[in-house]
Amino acid sequence: MKDMHDFWADALRKYWGLDARLTRLDGEYDLNFLVEAKNGQDYVLKVMRAGCEPEFVDLQVKALEHITSEAPGLPFPKVLPSLDGAVLPEIEDKDGHPRLAWLLERLPGQCYAKVEPKSEDLILKLGRVLGATDRALTGFAHGSLQRDDFKWDLVKGGWIADQLDAVSDPSRRALLNEIVQGFTAISDALNSLPTQAIHNDANDYNILVEGELSERRTISGLIDLGDMCAAPRVCEVAIAGAYIVLDYPKPECALTALVRGYHATNRLSAEEVDLIWPMLRMRLAVSVVNSTLMAAENPDDPYVTISQAPAWRFLENEAVNGGLMSARLRSACGLPVVDGAERIHAYLSEHRGHFAEMFGQDLSDVPMGSLSVENSTWPQNPFHMPLEEAARVGEEFGEGLWLGYYNEPRLIYAEPGFRKGPWKASDRRTVHLAVDVFAPAGTVLRAPMSGRVEVVENRDSHLDYGGVVILHHETPEGDPFYTLYGHLDPEVCDRLKPGDPVAQGAAFVRLGDASQNGGWAPHVHFQLALTTDGMEADWPGVADPDELELWNAVCPNPAALLNLADDKVCYQPTDKQAVLQGRHDHFGGNLSLTYNDPVMLVRGWKHHLFDEWGRPYLDAYNNVPHVGHAHPRIQAVAADQLKRMNSNTRYLHPAQAAFADKVLSKLPDHFEVCFFVNSGTEANELALRLARAHTGAKGIVTPDHGYHGNTNAAVAISAYKFNKPGGIGQADWVELVEVADDYRGSFKRDDADRAQKYADLVYPAIAALQEKGQGVAGFIAETFPTVGGQIIPPKGYLPAVYEKIRAAGGVCIADEVQTGLGRLGEYYFGFEHQGALPDIVVMGKPIGNGHPLGVLVTTKEIAQSFDNGIEFFSTFGGSTLSCRIGKEVLDIVDDEGLQDNARIMGDRLMAGLKQIESEFGCVGDVRGMGLFLGVELINPDGSEGTEICSFVKNRMRDHRILIGSEGPKDNILKIRPPLTIEAEDVDMILWALRDVLKGVGDYAPAPVCDHDHHHAGCGCC
Repeated sequence: MKDMHDFWADALRKYWGLDARLTRLDGEYDLNFLVEAKNGQDYVLKVMRAGCEPEFVDLQVKALEHITSEAPGLPFPKVLPSLDGAVLPEIEDKDGHPRLAWLLERLPGQCYAKVEPKSEDLILKLGRVLGATDRALTGFAHGSLQRDDFKWDLVKGGWIADQLDAVSDPSRRALLNEIVQGFTAISDALNSLPTQAIHNDANDYNILVEGELSERRTISGLIDLGDMCAAPRVCEVAIAGAYIVLDYPKPECALTALVRGYHATNRLSAEEVDLIWPMLRMRLAVSVVNSTLMAAENPDDPYVTISQAPAWRFLENEAVNGGLMSARLRSACGLPVVDGAERIHAYLSEHRGHFAEMFGQDLSDVPMGSLSVENSTWPQNPFHMPLEEAARVGEEFGEGLWLGYYNEPRLIYAEPGFRKGPWKASDRRTVHLAVDVFAPAGTVLRAPMSGRVEVVENRDSHLDYGGVVILHHETPEGDPFYTLYGHLDPEVCDRLKPGDPVAQGAAFVRLGDASQNGGWAPHVHFQLALTTDGMEADWPGVADPDELELWNAVCPNPAALLNLADDKVCYQPTDKQAVLQGRHDHFGGNLSLTYNDPVMLVRGWKHHLFDEWGRPYLDAYNNVPHVGHAHPRIQAVAADQLKRMNSNTRYLHPAQAAFADKVLSKLPDHFEVCFFVNSGTEANELALRLARAHTGAKGIVTPDHGYHGNTNAAVAISAYKFNKPGGIGQADWVELVEVADDYRGSFKRDDADRAQKYADLVYPAIAALQEKGQGVAGFIAETFPTVGGQIIPPKGYLPAVYEKIRAAGGVCIADEVQTGLGRLGEYYFGFEHQGALPDIVVMGKPIGNGHPLGVLVTTKEIAQSFDNGIEFFSTFGGSTLSCRIGKEVLDIVDDEGLQDNARIMGDRLMAGLKQIESEFGCVGDVRGMGLFLGVELINPDGSEGTEICSFVKNRMRDHRILIGSEGPKDNILKIRPPLTIEAEDVDMILWALRDVLKGVGDYAPAPVCDHDHHHAGCGCC
């Protein structure tokens, strides 16, 4: 007897003339098959359950035909008629039961549920598709759209009110009852809206998405019209929103993107927008009540209750501010944030210049002072501002009146309460929503217009408002709005109470001093708000820069109430796009920018950086700020020396010898001579000169894909540069050897002799140089190859290489720019790990912590060979400033235990990365030591995962973590943060990387066409 697949394959051949392979797809009631036809096309065959009403299927078919006719660009499948033209042939199944069957084209993509990341841009596109779909369905009519007693008709969702007792948990039952009451309150408004055909079930499995990794994602399909009904179009948004928000890290942002997209193609009214939030919650309530009832009927099916978990997590999430949701969604649609907003703005604009002067004087000529991320260095530590610093904020602007900007991003909001997540690099509120007026403590303030006291209290916690008053005002039409006055003398709490009237021009409060106003330098925080909904418990004076659309609408510029022009007090940040354009206009095209969306960074502290809006980033990439960004000791040393003098090595200064002593104290005793230069590049160039002067030879042996700088000679020994397309090619005095990569190279980790075998590869290189008459001046290598892929050569490799090089008359140069100065944790230099003794050691970028400085150390014998009577001089390398900074960096590593921190944090990070390696097939190898780590990403066939690496690097940036990528195929994540990194930051890297790798899924690059066996999408035929 034929199995089910064979039976329906025969039916497909008979009715549609297609020979195909069938694969069963999921379906709750019906049979669904993926049809892979021999004609190269894919379809979906739907076989309806026995007894299915033809009108129900006809509704779906007619709806698809209507959409295709009205909006052919929408991603819906076409229905393909059978050979005799029937759209819904009736076919007897193998048991003799008649079944309706229909064939649809298969749409590309995978279901939304399996897509990662679910970006806000993708959700916005979904909203656009849903909006356009509902617009196309506006004129569609069908008798089956009116579905009596249909439990998924959201308008009729009140049916759950009589079923709440099925939910045994009293707190959850109470929550559902509150949702039902909220829904009941909007039922009249909902029922007054016009109805139309809607999809009604845009859940994660009915949405198809096309695009992988870094490709642009698009909505490629909206399928399954089985829940279609007639309802107000806003139900579509609420139902889709109920799925979109589940387990989304920022559910409000997800819903906002969806509504914005829908509104862009199908404009909503403010009244409709206000219904979305209570309807969304009601849809989830219907879902959990329904699944609870199903669980009672099917007690042995655990999936029924497991499926409730995401809905409960959302409904019980107290962090979601429902009170602000209408304002949030209205602002996303460009609608008035509250009813009457236009009248309020008109009133304030009309009366600008006629409000009472708050400070008893015209403020038009009072100077502005900027506390922005770009223009200010308050506070020193952007993650904590002590009271003594807060009390001095803005002291550079003098003791008279001065104004602080509205909409200005600032780092003075440093405490954890301004964070919106668990990490220091989480989103944080930075943008000031008020105008500040700084004036002496005790200064009396007058009410700009009449109102009544809404709130008066003393918020005396660290860097809070201190004394604060909120006044309620109304326009002549009765539209309410509010003004807040913060950082007051709390004595106002004894004089005013809620409900008290305050007349225009009345002296009603005075400024507090730092002991009274939350700890700040005396000033008033003056803020305007058009609503207090959702803000009752904590009126925010500062906003997340990524939510300014909402907060600028809720709390607009209060300049009019100060009788000032908006432009005077509204901060204008540097335009990132203008900076980017200037970069393109005035810099060489081969000066690269990291990330698809480059970051503009203007402040730093330890291992964090901040962009122009104050967004924090965890710097897990930049090894140059070795002891951390903006280290106070380096600031102090630089400032101190620049107050004195800055000259060069032609003059004596104790800083030069002190720096040399400090450097040499970290090295083996045979190193006695230092050369101070401007960079690692200059140091490597000098190393070549020393080697040649000492040996009389010219030839250099170096590992493939190395990098030693950007001067002519440094590029000539950097295969990473000269072997690239457009590179200068290999010089005849350079011989390359294979990198000692025991993961991907010729000799793997299971080979106990791999170190010696890699070292033996220098023999033919030496022979080649000698045969060409170049001789062997030396061997130079990044001790642990960095651009080659964060490689840790097998122990014993370098000593064996050095032995062979010295036997050929050469010297051995260790480029420790990337690995030196304690980064490796257990070792101060990489050559120590190898048990090798080089003749020359080069140090670069990190030794100056961002100040341009390089150091070469060598033996007295080699230095004497170079001392040929021609002066060596580097103008800035040995300057007094450079020497003091360099020594201070090394002192900080010692004083702050940063080498030990590199070991401890590196071990923590390595352990976590190894765990990740065991969880994700795309992680081929994790290697490194201390804070010098590499993660090799691979495709399913083990080849280099270049596309995966690019995706991960950019997604980590989206998670506010900066990392790099290296390797010949650019498939290795490079993690090398400043040595100040802490356990919390390591944990953030591991959390984010695990989250990002989930988005890789089962990605594999498209196969390369061999032109004998064409594959789909090869473009050859």
